[in-house]
Amino acid sequence: MRLVTAFAAASLLAAASASAADRPSVADLLRAYPAQFKAIEGNDLVWQDGTRMPISDGKATKSFDETLDHPDIDDMFAEPYVKGAPAHLPALNQDPGRIRYEPLFRKMYGDCRKGGVRPHLRKVAWMPSKGGGSVMFTTVNGAADHLEAAIRDLEKLPPDLTRYLVPPTGTLNCRVIAGTSRMSMHAYGAAIDINTRFADYWLWARAPKAGPIPYRNRIPQAIVDVFERHGFIWGGKWYHYDTMHFEYRPELLPAAR
Repeated sequence: MRLVTAFAAASLLAAASASAADRPSVADLLRAYPAQFKAIEGNDLVWQDGTRMPISDGKATKSFDETLDHPDIDDMFAEPYVKGAPAHLPALNQDPGRIRYEPLFRKMYGDCRKGGVRPHLRKVAWMPSKGGGSVMFTTVNGAADHLEAAIRDLEKLPPDLTRYLVPPTGTLNCRVIAGTSRMSMHAYGAAIDINTRFADYWLWARAPKAGPIPYRNRIPQAIVDVFERHGFIWGGKWYHYDTMHFEYRPELLPAAR
C-alpha cells in the first residue's frame, strides 16, 4: 500500500482505534463479494469472469482531491471505517468509504447511463408497518436482501425514531456527486437516503472562509447501528458529511461479511 500522504493523517487516528483484524484491505473484496471476485494475483484483482483490474496505479503519493478524483482500488482501503458510535468527530478530510474506484462499481452494478442498472432493481417495501412506501434497490450482491433485513430491524426501533426514516428521500438516481464528475453510489441503486428533513450535508453548512467545516448530525446512533449491522456504511462518519446517506459496502465492515 502506498505511503500515507498528508491528507490521510486523520486516518491514522482512526486506524489506531481499530484492531488489525478490523482494518480493511483489498482481500476484503473477495470475502464480501465471492460471486464477483476470484483471486488477487500480483497487482491484479481477478474477477470470476477473468477480467483483471490493477490494484495499485503505482503512484507513491496523491493529494486528497487527486485520490478522490483518480483513485485506484488500493485507495479505497486507505482509511478504515470504524463501526459503532464515533469516539470523536471526523478529522480533516477523514472520509472512510468515500473513495471509490468507479470502474469496479460500474462493472459490478452496471452503468446507469447505458441502462445497465435497472434490470437488476427490485421493489423493496420501505418501513411497511409505518407507511413508508417502497424504494428500488439493486439485487446485485444480494444488496436488496440486506436492505430488507435492515428494514426489519429498523421497524423494531422505538416509534419516535420513525420520523427520521419516513419518508425516504430516494435510492436510484443516475447522477454524479454534486460539484464533481464522480458517480454517486445512488447511480448503481446501492444507496439510500433517509428523511431529508433531518439531514445535514457538508455543502449546506455555513463554513467559515478559513477553518474546518462545522459538523452537524441529527440521526440517532440506533439507526446507524442497524444499517452497519447489515453491511451499509454511513455518510455521517465523513468529514464531508452526508448524514441521510447509507450505501451498501460490506467490504468495509468486517462483521457484516
